[in-house]
Amino acid sequence: MTESSPTVGELFKAKAVTDEQVNAAVEVYLSDLEASIFPIADGYVVDADAAVVKHLWASHVLANDEASPGLKRAAVRTAILLARAQKA
Repeated sequence: MTESSPTVGELFKAKAVTDEQVNAAVEVYLSDLEASIFPIADGYVVDADAAVVKHLWASHVLANDEASPGLKRAAVRTAILLARAQKA
């Protein structure tokens, strides 16, 4: 992965990634916290686990047993949108 690779959020803005694709990545990750590589767009994947681990707020929210499912979903979504996509 290079720093010049786009973030998932940049791909989303460019309409290369849909809301449904981002939501699917979030749901897959939340159903299996060890889920890692997820195809996010044509030719791109995202490492959801690495994205969450790298994003301090998302890591804290997921570790908090009292955090609501909606908050956990928002934290994972934020981490995925900020993550750099990797060429598949």
